[in-house]
Amino acid sequence: MPSVTRISFRRDPYLVLVSSILSLRTKDKVTIEASQKLFSLADNPYAMVELSPGQIKRVIYPVGFYRNKAKVILGVSRRIISEFKGKVPRTLSGLLALKGVGRKTANLVLGMGYHIPAICVDTHVHRISNRLGWVHTRTPEETEEALKKIIPPVKWIELNTIMVSFGQNICLPVSPFCSRCTVNNLCKKSGVRRFR
Repeated sequence: MPSVTRISFRRDPYLVLVSSILSLRTKDKVTIEASQKLFSLADNPYAMVELSPGQIKRVIYPVGFYRNKAKVILGVSRRIISEFKGKVPRTLSGLLALKGVGRKTANLVLGMGYHIPAICVDTHVHRISNRLGWVHTRTPEETEEALKKIIPPVKWIELNTIMVSFGQNICLPVSPFCSRCTVNNLCKKSGVRRFR
């Protein structure tokens, strides 16, 4: 199960936001451990801004780009306090206004934190949707818009969780396990050069 999905069981948009920031270019196991350590010190924006950048860096290491992520987490937390009265924005535009928050993270917060239908397109969702032949897109943004036209909103939130697990275990970027895939006979295998 993806790391942010595990964190989201607490249904706290702030924890989903911070763990999403930590998860970028970082393995799930490392993200979960770093998130748990950080949240044991600060699990809301007010507590987070009381920590120094050095404290956050030490706690979240070895996540990828930990120095920059410490700054982003502090900046986002300060802005949530100053502009949103301590509450994580519940709109895409509000989330995207936070420096360091991209579309993928914003959609994760909407879906996993607020349970507002949103399609989070990461590398797995983008690759697998194109590979299956559901969409023919070049960017995650194009994939998001194309998927919204063919996937019912009630399925948007869980789509990322399912596809991330599928992409990490079966539909790998290079040489996917097509012999183990339950949808192998339905897959267009677009872009697949070799498979097992």
